[in-house]
Formats: sequence, C-alpha cells, structure tokens
Amino acid sequence: MRRYLGVQRVDAIRIIGGRPLEGSIYIQGSKNAALPMMAAALLHEGTTVLHNCPRIADVFCMEEILRELGADTFWEEHSLHIDCSRIGKSHVDQNYAKKMRSSVILLGALLGRKKEGTIGYPGGCVIGQRPVDLHLRVLRCLGAKIWQTEEGISADAKEMTGGEFIFPQRSVGATEQGILAAVRLPGVTKLYNCAQEPEILWLQKMLNEMGADVSGAQSGQICIYGGNALRDCEFWVPPDRIVAGTYLCASAITRGRLTIQNPPVGEIQAFLEVYRKMGGQYEFNSGKLLADSRRATKAVSFVETKEYPGFPTDLQSPLMAVLAVADGVSHIRENIFEDRFKTAWELNKMGATIQVSGQEARIEGCQNLRGATVEARELRGGAALMLAGLAADGETILTGSAYIDRGYERICEDMISLGGRIERYR
Repeated sequence: MRRYLGVQRVDAIRIIGGRPLEGSIYIQGSKNAALPMMAAALLHEGTTVLHNCPRIADVFCMEEILRELGADTFWEEHSLHIDCSRIGKSHVDQNYAKKMRSSVILLGALLGRKKEGTIGYPGGCVIGQRPVDLHLRVLRCLGAKIWQTEEGISADAKEMTGGEFIFPQRSVGATEQGILAAVRLPGVTKLYNCAQEPEILWLQKMLNEMGADVSGAQSGQICIYGGNALRDCEFWVPPDRIVAGTYLCASAITRGRLTIQNPPVGEIQAFLEVYRKMGGQYEFNSGKLLADSRRATKAVSFVETKEYPGFPTDLQSPLMAVLAVADGVSHIRENIFEDRFKTAWELNKMGATIQVSGQEARIEGCQNLRGATVEARELRGGAALMLAGLAADGETILTGSAYIDRGYERICEDMISLGGRIERYR
C-alpha cells in the first residue's frame, strides 16, 4: 500500500477464474538459495556473479543492503554481479532489516569480513514468532560477544575461533549463520543437527567454489576448515523448488496440464507424493516434468509439514487452496510455524470450508469456489489466494500483492502464459 499526493494507492491483482491452466513453464532461480549466496559474497574482497538469480523484491532488498555496506552491484539480465572489494560499513540499518528476515544472516558474514557487525531486528512475513535465539547461540559458541539494544543486535568477533555447536532444533537460517560466520575463522568448526534443506547444500557448493572448505551439508553434520583464502566466483542459482510446487498446485486446482522445463525433481519428492495421492499424474522425461492434473480431485486424509525432506511449510498454503476444491475431507498439521493458517480465513470468504484448531486445519472440499475480495498477508498465502482465484467462479480481487512479489518473479505473466486471466492494477 502506497500513498501519492495524499491519495492512498493499493496494489492489487484482478483474477477471472474458471480456466484449466495448460502449457510449458520455466522455473525461476531459488529465492532461498540466492539470499544466503548474496550474504556469502560479502566474505570475499572481490567479485561474485550469481547466474539465474531471481529478480524479486527480497533479492533487490538484499542487493540494496549490500550496496549500503559499500558493495558495487549490477545486473546483466538474470546475472547479478556483486563486487565487495570496498566494504566500508558493518551496520545494517533497522529500516532495511525489518523488510526481510533473511537479512539476519548478514551478521555472521559481517563478523567474518569486518570482525564486527550490527543489524536491526529482522522483519519479513508475519507467520509466527520466528526468534533469532539460535542465530545468536551459535555465534556466541564460536566466541562472538553479542549485546542487544532496542535498535538491534551488535556483535564483536575479535575472540572468535573455530568450535563445535549442537543445534537443539534444526533451523535453516541459523545453520547458514553458523557456516557464514565460520568460513573465515581460524581453526575447525563442527556444527551438529543442522538443517538439511537443499539451500544449505547449494551454499556449501558455492563457498567451496570460492575457495572455502565446507562439507557435510547432506548429513546434517557440517565441518568447516576456516581461514582459507577466497577467490572470485561465478555460480548458477538452482531452480526454486517452492515456485515449482506452487505452479504444480496451480495446475491441480484448475485441473490442468503442465510441463516444467527445468524441474528440481529431487527436491520436491515430498510434494509429488501428496500430488500423486490427490490423483495427479506425472512423469520425468528428457529433463522435463510432465504433470497431468485432470484427475487431481481427491482429498488427502493427512499432511503435516516437516523439515526437509518432509513436506515444506512454504507449500502448505498453496496445498490448502487445492484441497479446498477436492472431493472429501483433508487435514493439514503445521509443525514449523505456529501462525501460518491466516490464509484459511481468506479462502473461507471464497466459499471454502476450513476449520482451524491450534496447529491443525480441517478442509472440507467443495465443488467450486466463488470470486471475492481477499487480502494477502504473507508471501506463500498470497500465492495460494491467487491460485484460488484462478479456480473460482467469477472475479477475485487480491490485495497485498507486494507480498507475492517478494518470492515470485513473474507469477502473473506465467499464469497468463498458461491461460489464466489476470491483470495487475492500482
């Protein structure tokens, strides 16, 4: 929502539903892989190039933060060039940090590069408490001195060295924080019970391409031999597994057929298993994923979100939209975030029958949703409401579209290319 000359201006999307989506699509680069890679670029006094980097709001925000710290950046189509040879600052202002939770991982990178760092409290989507205590615990374990004020978190790395830390629970961001902080430290760092999401493995591969020595990402026990000299690097950002799952949900909710040109098949197995239970059919052929959703009409008795390789929490809302038009009753349990069912209330405005009790949602499928005015309140929930609009009878007005832009580069254009009737307006 923006204001110009005293007039309130609302970014919205108008959707006319009722058409099956059919066609071929290419998946953008991964948001969750690109952001820690951009933070890793800060560790090196030189140039990093990220190819296939998604041109989305969160990436632009991280780019702006790096530029504020002293980096030079420019784009060549989807290749982002980052020159961190002249980093002069070690403070990330609250106004930047509150826009995006991922900014907190810059603290570890700043400690590695500048031996000190200050960052405002991170923001982003409101889907629960999402504390940063694990981030601070791993940094303290490695010797960082940390103090917190009303303005943010400050840390000193003068006494940091390699060490060992056992995460009491798995956290993607805290794992990335520990890795980034340890790469330039003297000695060996061992991190146990780490998150095993694909983004951790891609960060490990990129850092090793830069000259670091990181191993164990697939095992959950990560070892970093710190202090290696880093070098310029060019790296290809992988396809976004959450975007791929979202587009498959778009196919399912409209009973369409979709060909994904560059599918991250190995990373979406948990989703494909649920898709199969709904009646969706798919095959992997010649590097492409062919999905037929014309029979994806069945309810799924029980789905629960888990850490990778389980069903991803980021696809819970899009799946809920699909199950809202399934035949029968489905149940979803959210195990990752305690406040990620906001989308249910908006879907109910469209004729869905969803009851939420604690961390579980009961979805009684219906034949048709109906168009309505709904509001996106977070990134993945916004995408789910767009999918619901594509399946609904009549017109849907979706406000809060800026949330969707944080993670999807061309979702409106992609849906239009598949036959969807969508337009943005203000």
